[in-house]
Amino acid sequence: MNAQIDDTLAELLPGVERRLGVEQSADVDVSDLVNARITGLSVVVTPAAVATVVPLSAASAATTRAGRRAVADVVTGADDRLAVIAGPCSIHDPAAALEYAGFVARMRERHGDDLEILMRTYTEKPRTEVDWKGFAYDPFLDGSNRISVGLVATRILMSRITALGVPVAAEPLNALTPQYVNGLVTYNGVGARNVTDQTARERVSGFSSVIGFKNSPEGSVETAVQAVVAARHPHEFLGVDQHGVSAQLSTTGNETGHVILRGAKDGPNYSAAHIADTKRRLAERGLPEVVVVDASHGNSQKNHLRQIDVVRDLAGQIAGGERAIRGVMVESNLVAGRQDLDRDDPGSLEYGKSVTDACVDPAMTEAMLAELAEAVRERRGTAARRPSDG
Repeated sequence: MNAQIDDTLAELLPGVERRLGVEQSADVDVSDLVNARITGLSVVVTPAAVATVVPLSAASAATTRAGRRAVADVVTGADDRLAVIAGPCSIHDPAAALEYAGFVARMRERHGDDLEILMRTYTEKPRTEVDWKGFAYDPFLDGSNRISVGLVATRILMSRITALGVPVAAEPLNALTPQYVNGLVTYNGVGARNVTDQTARERVSGFSSVIGFKNSPEGSVETAVQAVVAARHPHEFLGVDQHGVSAQLSTTGNETGHVILRGAKDGPNYSAAHIADTKRRLAERGLPEVVVVDASHGNSQKNHLRQIDVVRDLAGQIAGGERAIRGVMVESNLVAGRQDLDRDDPGSLEYGKSVTDACVDPAMTEAMLAELAEAVRERRGTAARRPSDG
């Protein structure tokens, strides 16, 4: 198709040049100026083509629609439950991901009155300078980098998870990838390394999903607050449509934008004092006092078992009546811990164990979810006992 477009443009160009009075010039050799460091170029399947091959089912549409409404209500305070995003640090095995989704489905049924549980379904590796870039880019885990396959597989995986009634959360790192999972993502997080990117802030101002912004790796909450301000406003920017064609996009702004506290290299930021400081920063900018806390990363200081301590502290704050905490993120997988990926032998991997950050297992996750659900019930009771104003 691209070749057909090029041929058509070549045929029409002389006439356009004559109308504009542009003088035709001899061809100039620009081989040393253009794509000087590009060693290969392959056409990738378009979002429209992927959506045609893997259409949105009625079950998946219903899951995403209900999930977005529920999480938006939690974020705005219309729903007094707590949003919980639990799942692998990054997806690398679709079969294990689907098995984990079954666990989330059971937890949703058990704790639905108190928690709105989503599955963390990150197919773009959210960190590091080099090495494996994630399932969407290298689905065979062997350096073959079959991106078209990864994009199709990502949509299939999210379709199957949402068909189970489990809403998904993602962290898009590329400006183009969200188009491939349109209609499937309930919650999108902007990562710590992308939060200062103004183009990322503008993009999510047009997202149909709920959005959150993590504090920077150095621990700056102010950058996340600035991102929330930017994303809540309308923007005009250059993007692509579902056919991969460049387009000017106009957005309404996304009123669900909020801060995610994920800690920093120097230490965690989930304590009551940190929550109070974040509320103050938000209030000073006229923003709702809404905070989601990531129990992993800087808050666990890269020790997956410390997530249990983080959740226990948060549960205490919630039970004590803290209303600003609207969500919690937990890195969890079928098997606790992590393992290294050998791209020369990806078949040697242990089933259900993370190849990126270490995770807690379902039993630990189940205990944390129960603790958070109990905290929500206590907060609800505290609010009911509080004397009314007047």
